[in-house]
Amino acid sequence: LGTGGGLGNQGGVLLTSDNQWLYVVNAGSNTISVFKVKPGALELVGSVDSGGIQPVSLTVDRDLLYVLNAGGAAGDVDNIAGFMIEPDGMLQPLAGSTQPLSADDTSPAQIGFSTDGNVLVVTEKGTSIIDTYVVDDDGLAGPPNVFMSAGTVPFGFSFSKRNRPYVSEAGTSSASSYQVYPDGTLEVISAVVPNSQAGVCWLVVTKNGRYAYTTNAGTGTISLFNIDRDGTISYGVSADAIGGVIDEALSNNSRYLYALSSGAQKIFGFQVGSDGQLTKVEEIDLPTGANGLAAH
Repeated sequence: LGTGGGLGNQGGVLLTSDNQWLYVVNAGSNTISVFKVKPGALELVGSVDSGGIQPVSLTVDRDLLYVLNAGGAAGDVDNIAGFMIEPDGMLQPLAGSTQPLSADDTSPAQIGFSTDGNVLVVTEKGTSIIDTYVVDDDGLAGPPNVFMSAGTVPFGFSFSKRNRPYVSEAGTSSASSYQVYPDGTLEVISAVVPNSQAGVCWLVVTKNGRYAYTTNAGTGTISLFNIDRDGTISYGVSADAIGGVIDEALSNNSRYLYALSSGAQKIFGFQVGSDGQLTKVEEIDLPTGANGLAAH
């Protein structure tokens, strides 16, 4: 079951790197569904309890999956919970892995593993806080380390090489870059780089770590940010007004960017140029209320 409305999330649909399994949050029934990916089709394998209320985001590192539970109503507990991925794709709850966020009712948006898989990161929209969790050799997340976001309303993020997350900020219509250290410490590299757009919510980074893209729901555009070798970012250009953009995903080789538009009820496909510029190449109709996007 869904909630019947937007989740304000990134990462609600997760495809494993080997393209064998698809995991999907069910925010209305507090479960995670497991699908086997077949040529041209999906097969539902089963579902498991998410370990909390209103799951909104998923992340995976090898055979370890973590879910972010957003609560959903005043007084509900916001938390993260871990699972082991079995050979048949099903999820086995990992005892001792559940941890709280900085507080309850934080309106969290995304959970993600660092590049090396040793740290988990969570963005909280309602508190403008970023939490980090050190993951031990047994896959267990430690207690949260709490950091104020450089900009307000941190939302989507993506990691590049060297454990550097790039975070969109809906409140300040900007993006920031950070360094994550093994002990979970978060250090700002570039703070609050604006893009003169509205509703800056979803963010992805190309595989080579040179470009980041934000989708801007308020202005219906996609913004390009350039990434330097030291992790600093600079705003490039915003283009491709496609209306109500609420999610995005890059193909594994980063040659194509896909954007989900609730306004147009379409997925738009773009070719990524060597300079990071986008060229629209395809659009596909979607049913009303689509949420979440994964690509390979």
